[in-house]
Amino acid sequence: MFYNGHMKVIHLNEINSTNDYVKKNISELDHLTFVYSDRQTSGRGRLQRTWVDSGDENLFLTIVIKPENKSKFPYANFTQYLCVILSLVLEEDYNLIPQIKWPNDVLINGKKIAGILAEGSVRGGELVGLALGIGVNLNTTHDKLLKIDKPATSIFNEIGTVTDKTVFLEKLYNKFCLLYDKFVCEGFTSIKNSFEKRAMFIGKQISINVLGEIHEGIAVGVTDEGSLILKEGTKKNIYYIGDIL
Repeated sequence: MFYNGHMKVIHLNEINSTNDYVKKNISELDHLTFVYSDRQTSGRGRLQRTWVDSGDENLFLTIVIKPENKSKFPYANFTQYLCVILSLVLEEDYNLIPQIKWPNDVLINGKKIAGILAEGSVRGGELVGLALGIGVNLNTTHDKLLKIDKPATSIFNEIGTVTDKTVFLEKLYNKFCLLYDKFVCEGFTSIKNSFEKRAMFIGKQISINVLGEIHEGIAVGVTDEGSLILKEGTKKNIYYIGDIL
C-alpha cells in the first residue's frame, strides 16, 4: 500500500480481478482503500458477464467498503452512488455529458464508458464489507473500441486527449469521499435527484430483462430506494433487479 496524500491506494501490475483480491483480503484492508491494477485477466460485470480488458491505459479499480454500523447501511445502492460520483467527475473535470443506464452503467453519447459491480465479502456467515468494482475506459483507442461487442467509448475517444490515470484516480477518490458520509446517512435519497437527472431511460418506452423474463413499459422514474418504476399499461410496477435492454 502507498499513500498519495490522504489517499490509501494499492497498485497491482496484474491481477485476475481486483474485486476477488479485495474479497479475499478484506480483513487486512482499510476502509476506503482504492485497489487498482494495470491489467485484469478475469474481470467481470453483472450477472457474470465478462468485462473486456481494453488495455493497461484504462482503470480497473475496486473500493474497499467496511461499514461501522452494519444495520443501517445502503448496501444495495453503492453501485448507483458510484454512477453519480463518476458522472460528476466526467462532467466537472472532462466536460462530458454522462448518462446513467439503470441500474449501474455510465454512458457517453449512448455508448458505455464504465461498468460497476458490487460484491459482498462474507466471514463466518456475516457480511463484513463490499468490494465495489469499476472499470472505466480512459484511453481506449477507436480501433480497440470497435472490437467490443457492444457500443463503447472512452474519455480519449470523446475529447481526443490522453487522461492521466493517477490524476483521474485522485479526482474520483476525492469526490467519492466528499459525499460519502451524507450518502451513508441518508441512503439513495441523497443522490436520487442527481441519479434521475442523468438517467437516460426516464420517460422512454423500454424493455427490461428480469431474470430472463422480459417486461415492457414506460420508465416513470426510480423509488427512494433506487428501484425502477415501470408503467405497464395502466399499472405501475417496481423492479428491484433487472437490466434495460
